[in-house]
Amino acid sequence: MAEQVREERLGNWLRSVVSDCRYGLRQLRKNPGATAVMVFTLALAIGATTAIFSVVYGVLLRPLPYRDANRIMAVYEVSSEGRRSRLADPNFDDFREQNRSFQAIAKYNEYEVSVSGAAQPTRTTVAHVSPDFLKVFGIQPLFGRDFSTDDAKKGAGPTALVSYGYWRQYLGASRDVSQAHLKIDGAAYSVIGVLPAGFQFPPDVALWLPADLDGENSSRTSHNYSAVGRLRDGVSVQQANRDISAIARRIHDSSSEQNDYLLKDGTVIPLQDSITGKARPALLVLLGAVMFLLLVACANVANLLLAQASVRDRELAVRSALGAERGRLIRQFLTEALLLSLVGGGLGVLGAFGGVAGLLALAPGNLPRLDSVSISIPVLGFALLLSGVVAGGLGAFTAVRATSGDPRNALVEGGRGQAGSQGSQRVGRMIVAAQIAITLVLVVGAGLVGRSLMKVLEVNPGFRVEKVVTMDVSLPWVEDPKAKSSQGIFFSNLIDRLKQVPGVRKVGATSGLPMVEGGLPDGMFLLMSQNEIPKSMEGFGALSQQKERIGNADFGVVTDGYFQVLGIPLIRGRIFDEHDGANSPHVAVISESLARDRWPGQDPIGHTIEFGNMDGDLRLLTIVGVVGDVHEYGLDVPPRPTVYVNLFQRPRAAITVTMLSEADTGLVTSAARGILHDLDPEVPANFRTFLQVYSASLGSRRFNVILIGFFGIVALLLATAGVFGVMAYSVSRRTREIGVRVALGAGSGDVLRMILSQGLRTIFVGVAIGIAGALALTRTVESLLFGVTATDPLTFGGVTLLLVGTALLACFIPARRATKVDPMVALRYE
Repeated sequence: MAEQVREERLGNWLRSVVSDCRYGLRQLRKNPGATAVMVFTLALAIGATTAIFSVVYGVLLRPLPYRDANRIMAVYEVSSEGRRSRLADPNFDDFREQNRSFQAIAKYNEYEVSVSGAAQPTRTTVAHVSPDFLKVFGIQPLFGRDFSTDDAKKGAGPTALVSYGYWRQYLGASRDVSQAHLKIDGAAYSVIGVLPAGFQFPPDVALWLPADLDGENSSRTSHNYSAVGRLRDGVSVQQANRDISAIARRIHDSSSEQNDYLLKDGTVIPLQDSITGKARPALLVLLGAVMFLLLVACANVANLLLAQASVRDRELAVRSALGAERGRLIRQFLTEALLLSLVGGGLGVLGAFGGVAGLLALAPGNLPRLDSVSISIPVLGFALLLSGVVAGGLGAFTAVRATSGDPRNALVEGGRGQAGSQGSQRVGRMIVAAQIAITLVLVVGAGLVGRSLMKVLEVNPGFRVEKVVTMDVSLPWVEDPKAKSSQGIFFSNLIDRLKQVPGVRKVGATSGLPMVEGGLPDGMFLLMSQNEIPKSMEGFGALSQQKERIGNADFGVVTDGYFQVLGIPLIRGRIFDEHDGANSPHVAVISESLARDRWPGQDPIGHTIEFGNMDGDLRLLTIVGVVGDVHEYGLDVPPRPTVYVNLFQRPRAAITVTMLSEADTGLVTSAARGILHDLDPEVPANFRTFLQVYSASLGSRRFNVILIGFFGIVALLLATAGVFGVMAYSVSRRTREIGVRVALGAGSGDVLRMILSQGLRTIFVGVAIGIAGALALTRTVESLLFGVTATDPLTFGGVTLLLVGTALLACFIPARRATKVDPMVALRYE
């Protein structure tokens, strides 16, 4: 019997739910215009929120695709200034041998090289890794074998692991890789294994080679490697941090290389945080911005639902009088809100697919883990949960407001055609004030980010951007001076032939192009005279203990044409010329900031410095010129002090050729590729315009401005629509009152002032709350700002005027309509 009763109750409940759904659909169909607006508003907001969340989830929250990825750590040295840095070889060895926290720890670095021996020569990113590298990630080769300890010994036969994609594209997907050999940096590497599809760490790497085949660098201040480690079972991140920190402090206290480049401490952080750390603040700001947009959209829909509910006061009163309980009425409103949210959420998810594609197209190239961004199961779950929360919030709010009054009052007022006007209008104005406040915060944030981009663009980069074509060229790395000299001759011939290309005006070369991630290496140089030149790097280290000799600067290898192509101005002295040959005294050009900082009030020209720790050449450099500063790492980063040396005196294996050209870019690149092929058919090249490089450096700021600006504009439109809707509804509900006032002698100006004053009170309350909120919340975007403060008065003032102006316009239209009310028609209203 009890089971039968339960089944009957369940059946009754299901029938009532179906009945509520049918009735809700009829109610929504009765007002197709309002329903369409609500569905579109929710779809826009839920779709935008889902799209942004998909990026946040893919980049920040989705676990890395490795076994127990939360136990893989990035290991860093900590400098005397508190900055994380890469590891020196001896320091890594001590971390590996003395730690008690890691199952495996490995070092790695990556760079781009020319690779031949496969289907075609390519410029490929390779990583040098220590033998335990794959153990850290819990990865085994798909076939073949991993590196052994013997593979990493000095003088061992060169071996390589290849990515799945490289194997398929360039090695013919043959499972017998024992016959595959690749020529990298002039050495023949035997392929010993293929890694699984999907494994690509570091990002974009296609080949992994053993580190230290030429031996380790014995200096504790040459930070050449990054490091990763897998924690032992039961070891926490905090324990590993204490372990590595203790080892680092022992190294610091016992090392003879006491200078600013010696590690001060060590630290361990989860690898995922290491990869995504720089992107986190901007993505969280974007997520907060789209949540604000969602709130504004929900406020708009709430106002529309409230307006519809007020019209139904008489219906609700009748149903209540006939015995309907309040809970039953509330459930009806919840059902209608759920129907709206599910339809809006479904359309929003469909829109989010397009939104994600758009976000990926707009996303800057340095945003990590973009390949993990998609509308995945967790993202769909988030969208469903979001739709449910929106439905619950809207339904509960509307139901409580609609059923909170006395039904008898509704019946009496309904007979006079003024159902629920006062309470509904008051709540509607409160919602609009909240909309205005939230919109002001969002638009102020967009204004601050936009003004920051404008300030960045006002910065003089120190170089020419237009009409410059770049060509990356990499020759095998060599140590022998004669081989280096031959490479210098190769680049000289290449540059001379490129100058003959029609339309090419100037040609130069550099070891590091401005605005390219990574930039120039930095190091410590010494002021020194000719009779003080050390005979070895050990002597250099001893002299570096004399603080008065020390200077710090970036180290660039360039030609004279580099300054001419990029338009870097000569401040005084001279740049390199034909007299600065390989056998002539070595010369250097320094940047203006270095001259100002290291030789204040002096002329640095004629001074000699030792910078051999950067390239192993201990010959002194005589400063012959000072050139303008260059924003090497971005327009929002101060120029770095820089020492430029002559490529033809200090040859470099990998350079970027720069060409100033009036001709079509395609014609120039085609001609340059042909010339390079004539000189060496096994050396590939990579071409870009410098404008592309410059534009990419602004990608992150542009991405933030576009998205936050879009959210701000949409929120402004929704808030304006909300003000208009509330004022129009207020005028329609007060038609009789306005008619009476006009009949009693009120003029059009009186009616206009009455309606506008009501709207202005709402607007100013919202603006006041919004300004207070913006002052508190815009500090969260400080890391994204440049040249403006989080409380920039111009932005706050401009946004406030914009918002008040648009809201006033939204008020004026219904107010103007109110002045046209005919008293005779109004008195007969309803």
